[in-house]
Amino acid sequence: MRKGFTIIELLIVIAVISILVGIALPRFKGMRDEGNIAKAKGELRTLQTAIESYRIHNGAYPAAAGWQTTLLSAKPQIISAAMVDPFGLASAQYVLVLSNDTTGHFYAIYSVGPVAGASVTAVDDITGVATESAPTCIYVSNGTPDTTP
Repeated sequence: MRKGFTIIELLIVIAVISILVGIALPRFKGMRDEGNIAKAKGELRTLQTAIESYRIHNGAYPAAAGWQTTLLSAKPQIISAAMVDPFGLASAQYVLVLSNDTTGHFYAIYSVGPVAGASVTAVDDITGVATESAPTCIYVSNGTPDTTP
């Protein structure tokens, strides 16, 4: 009697292992996306607090262009490092959208979310409602939330 496994037994073991790996991989991606969503929500709340602090000390919101750099150089110091969107490509930062480029009363800060290309396209200057390009966009705003389903 010979010791060892036959080719059929080895192929069955390899097939079972590959099926288990095929089941597990999508779950790992889902868990990574859930972690990144939680990270983005936390960082957006931090940035929202930083923007409100900047407005209290300076009387206006920072300009949309280079807003994180403005917060980094503000006195007193508001944030110590620029925050990077976990879903952005090539270490892209979160994006600030003001309701009006010069005298905006409302703003939205957003992450593109797990589906690339999502964004806040506009913030209404009267109601403060943010308009999203896709429902997967993660954002915070000081305006009235959109109540459409």
